[in-house]
Amino acid sequence: MNQTRQDGPLQRAIKAATKVEPNELKATALSFLWVFLVMSAWYILRPVRDALSSDWTDEQLSWLWTSTFFFSAIAVSIYGAVISRVRFNRIVPGVYLFFALSFVGFYIAGATLSGNDIVNRVYYVWTSVFGLFHLSVFWTFMSGLYNKKQAERLFGVIAVGATTGAIAGPAFVSAFADNIGSLNMLIVSAVLLLAPLPIMAALSKLRTSALGNPDLSGDLLRNNHLGVNPFSGFARFVRNPYLLWIGLFILLYVCLSTFLYYEIRKPLGDLAQVRRSQIWANIDLAVNTLAAVTALFATSRLTTRLGMPKTLAFVPAIMVVAWTVVAANPAALTVFVVQVVRRAGNYSITRPAREMLFTLVDSETRYKAKPVIDTVVYRGGDVVTAWFYTALTTTVGFGLVGIATVGAVIAALWALVGTYLGKIYVRESTNGQEEAN
Repeated sequence: MNQTRQDGPLQRAIKAATKVEPNELKATALSFLWVFLVMSAWYILRPVRDALSSDWTDEQLSWLWTSTFFFSAIAVSIYGAVISRVRFNRIVPGVYLFFALSFVGFYIAGATLSGNDIVNRVYYVWTSVFGLFHLSVFWTFMSGLYNKKQAERLFGVIAVGATTGAIAGPAFVSAFADNIGSLNMLIVSAVLLLAPLPIMAALSKLRTSALGNPDLSGDLLRNNHLGVNPFSGFARFVRNPYLLWIGLFILLYVCLSTFLYYEIRKPLGDLAQVRRSQIWANIDLAVNTLAAVTALFATSRLTTRLGMPKTLAFVPAIMVVAWTVVAANPAALTVFVVQVVRRAGNYSITRPAREMLFTLVDSETRYKAKPVIDTVVYRGGDVVTAWFYTALTTTVGFGLVGIATVGAVIAALWALVGTYLGKIYVRESTNGQEEAN
């Protein structure tokens, strides 16, 4: 009776457009709002953080990246220890409350010790550590909130909230940084991180009522493998050639990412911090908008028409051309455009294809080895490539033309590795289908 009463014209239209059932509408809307708020907060904090990078030399920034890697490893270890002892539905609000209060603390420190370099460095590292948790914790909560069939229908809708927040956050910085100031952005972000707390409580109640799912938060550790030590799969990673190739593919991506990040910050050194924040925010805004449009209209078509080998090599091939253009025209604007194209291409094309590579490995390998790739290879790659870049600029004396030349070579290697990985994927997928038949 209630189901019939709820299925009005609006509910039927929503269901037809999004496949959201009437009893799931409130939970889906709250989940959408939660991830929108969190992503908005992150993309407000991020340009404020990145604006500080222009104050430091290549060597100083490399030391900060090294510190970030080690503090991230410590934070992940502490998180793993806590999560094995405390119910997950209590940990999640604690994580957001903890980080929100920390950014209030940075606001107070910044207002009291204006321009203090030690505070700025600690903030830079701490915000980077926060970047590991804000979205990961959200999706883990979602995996315990919805059952498998609901997740297949609803996660795509909820993910739009993340995309919208990734656009709204930098747009806010770009529009209001002049009036609010970089420091006050920390308060805005803290409020946005606190806003989801009542949403979490409401969703916990909806899990067993409207959604009809048992409260699995106490068993989330076992069901979702959250207790896996991020380093316990290291042996499994180094013994698997396929995973090693994936690691190399990611490492080459990280290297180009580092090159561009270091080059972008240099021409911004003479600008005021607020103006730097706006420029970094505008880059984020362009990246996320382009990535959203590409994902909506082009990603599935590219993957279908090109196949996995060419899809994985698509963005790397573009980067070969892009770095060649930078070498021929070593201007700041050229580097900014290349950064937008690279990041948007990664979010909308390379990253989805890369995640598909893990469908060939068994669940145990996926849960144990993937954290090693995401933590050791990706974050450790940041450190290694940062020092590699620093060696090229300070020891060898490379300028932008030299860096662009090296970048083009690395992009070419990245394309070759992507092509090879794609061929392995196609071969193994074909063999698996033949065995299944």
